[in-house]
Amino acid sequence: MSRVSHKNIARMLNGSLVAALLATGLALVMAPVAKAGEIIPSMGWTKDQDASGETAMSYGLALRGGIVPMLDAELGFSYHKAELFDGQVEQTQWPLTASLWLKPMPMFYLGGGVGWYNTTLHYPNTPALASYTSQKTGVHLGGGITMPLVPGVASADLNLRYVYLGEQKSDLPPQNFKADYWTTSLGIAFHF
Repeated sequence: MSRVSHKNIARMLNGSLVAALLATGLALVMAPVAKAGEIIPSMGWTKDQDASGETAMSYGLALRGGIVPMLDAELGFSYHKAELFDGQVEQTQWPLTASLWLKPMPMFYLGGGVGWYNTTLHYPNTPALASYTSQKTGVHLGGGITMPLVPGVASADLNLRYVYLGEQKSDLPPQNFKADYWTTSLGIAFHF
């Protein structure tokens, strides 16, 4: 019985070694063709529809990379907090987004994507209503500009997008309000 299991283990190791060598060879052949990725920490300004004309700071982190010539994919996470309805409601949001950016020229990109938006509404002036959290799927459209700072190492990235979330429910009047917002971010794209 031990001979059978040794033969099975040997076959499995040989198969794994062949697969690893093929994957390594493919990676070496494709490496010059593949575009490098970027990690982009950013700081931004968000303007909610019902934020009484005020903008709020937002913070984000994105991972972007080319998937085919002139098309980048991006995964992002951000955080922003805003006061709505003259400070009666504090909104905190943590979106996770996935975007596709068309790059007609190396410096400019435009596109959109989808996101999962975790939103907490906190009511500071009403002890009975502490907070309400909801999760929603939304879409965004936008674009941006990248400017090299240190060629091959880092670029400045200016991004503008409009997020469509539809109606948001609230425990206080108004019970429903428009949750769409504009956001602009400025980040440093570190190439790897």
